[in-house]
Parts: sequence; C-alpha cells; structure tokens
Amino acid sequence: MSFILFAEQVLNGLQFGVMLFLMSAGLTLVFGVMGLINLAHGSLFMIGAFAAAAVAGLTGSFVLALMAALAAAAAAGALVEVLVIRRLYDRDHLDQVLATFALILIFSEGTRWIFGSFPLFLNIPDYLSGPVTLPGGIQYPLYRLTLIGIGLAVAVGLFLLISRTRLGIQIRAGESDREMIAALGVDISKLYTIVFALGAALAGLAGALVGAIQSVQVGMGEPVLILAFVVIVIGGIGSIKGALIGSILVGLTDTLGGLFMPALFALFMDNSSAATAGSALASMLIYILMAVVLIVKPSGLFGARA
Repeated sequence: MSFILFAEQVLNGLQFGVMLFLMSAGLTLVFGVMGLINLAHGSLFMIGAFAAAAVAGLTGSFVLALMAALAAAAAAGALVEVLVIRRLYDRDHLDQVLATFALILIFSEGTRWIFGSFPLFLNIPDYLSGPVTLPGGIQYPLYRLTLIGIGLAVAVGLFLLISRTRLGIQIRAGESDREMIAALGVDISKLYTIVFALGAALAGLAGALVGAIQSVQVGMGEPVLILAFVVIVIGGIGSIKGALIGSILVGLTDTLGGLFMPALFALFMDNSSAATAGSALASMLIYILMAVVLIVKPSGLFGARA
C-alpha cells in the first residue's frame, strides 16, 4: 500500500469525522442540557440538505444555500421544540422516543410531498472544485479539505461559545442543575429553545455540506444519526470535546477499517471470501470501538461521572 493512498484515506476519515461532529455536537448538547432523546435529529440533517439544494437551484449561490440550510433547520428545530418537545421534558424516555420517531415520519412524508420522491443534487461550486496538491504529492479534493476546515472552525466556535460566553455559562449550568438556574432567574424555556435551534442548525449545516458529495434524498439523515449516537456514547454525553474526539475516532475507524480489513483477511483466505469477510468486519469496527470504550470508561472518554 502506498503512502499516498494511506494519507488520502486518513483525510477521508477526518472529513467524515468532522461531518459526524456537526451532527453529534447538537445531539449531545440537547441530550446533555435537556435530557432528551431526539430521534428526529436526522430529519433536521435532511431538512438542511433539501433547503440548500432548493436554494442553490434557484439562485446558483452555494453560500446562500448554506445560509438557507442553517436558517431552515434552526427554524424547524425551534418550531418542533415549542410545539412538541416542550411537552416531553417531564415524560420518560420511552415517550420521548415514540414522539420523536413520529416526527421522523412526519418530516419524511412532508419532505416527499414538497420535493417529490426523486433525489435532488447540490453541485460543488466551481471555486471549490478540483484537487489541490498537498505535501508529499498527495492530490486531494479541495471541497473535502474545505469541509474539514469548516468542521474544525465550528468546533473552535462551539468551544468558545460554551466556555467564554454568558449563554455558554447558562448551558453548562443547565447540564448540572436546571432547577437552580431557573430559580436564579434564567428563562429555562428560552434557553431550551436556543439550544435546540443551535443543535438543529448544526445538523442542517452538515446536511447541506454532505449534500454536495452525495444525492439529497428522503431518509438520508437516519444512517448518520445512528453514527452520531455512537459518537456521543464514545465521547461522553454533554461534552463538545468528547463529540469532536469521538467523531474523529469513528471517522478514521470506519474509513481505515474498510481499507485494511479486506487486505488483512486476504492473507488467510481467497480473494472473494476475504473481501466479503473484511467488509463485514469493517462495518462492525465502530461498534467494537464503542464497546471497548464503555468497558474501560462507562461514562465515555470525556463524560462526567454519574
């Protein structure tokens, strides 16, 4: 295996990881602050992708498409929080799961009704298309490098928001003792709406960015949501740093596993069987990683102790 191929796969894993971070960061904030299991988070990813594709098709502007994705997902998240989620905070997790699963069906059928059943396509803008040459002679798509940069920039922004701003102080306090901050005069309902809209906006941004490298279609958020749950279990519930580290670990494990497992099995089996067995094991690696982390540290890598 050449160094260039390995480096490209590492970059692919990093790009996949930072996109998972945009999903898992909002999910871990919502679960950490509100204690809410939100299965509809993947639908907000889908809404961002469809909003971006629709606006890009009308205006031809990728920047406007990203802004539309942020606005549409945040608005949908705030609306859902006010109309539905607000009634679930004092209910048990089973009620939350059933209600948010119903939201998945509503969003999926509503999107199909508005946009139809056929996929939409969001083109990469000309100024981000084509490869760039990195040190070592590595040719890598500029757009994927841009995704890595955007994801890391969002991670830095979230860290500063949580650690250096008044809103961040309220969010951290809400994770620890929501009754106390409500008693101190913080409008807890407003705080919950802001947190939910922020998480929805991050999911919508991820959907718009990913929509340019795959088709935009109904149900595209659910597979990503499953991986986002794996990420927050590995990183620790409520931890932005844990979401970032967990996302990168999952992205690299998934990508490099798909590269190395078939080659490893080929040493002991014939080529056809090796490819099948290697691919099957590669798809299991992230769950094996999650199990190992939970055995070593049940609260996740950066989760608070119970």
